[in-house]
Amino acid sequence: MSPDFVTPGSVRPAAEVNDEIRALWQRTGGTLSAEERAEYELLVVEWAAAIRGGVVKAA
Repeated sequence: MSPDFVTPGSVRPAAEVNDEIRALWQRTGGTLSAEERAEYELLVVEWAAAIRGGVVKAA
């Protein structure tokens, strides 16, 4: 999924997404199944969008 498909203003704060990413890794013991990997990838895209949104607001 391309980050371009994320609707501006609809992302959660980066810290919240980061917490969810950390919880996923802890829950799985550091080994992701294919389904968990897909969840991780979506979370990373969401986290990156939140970071970009924060940079734009700061500028």
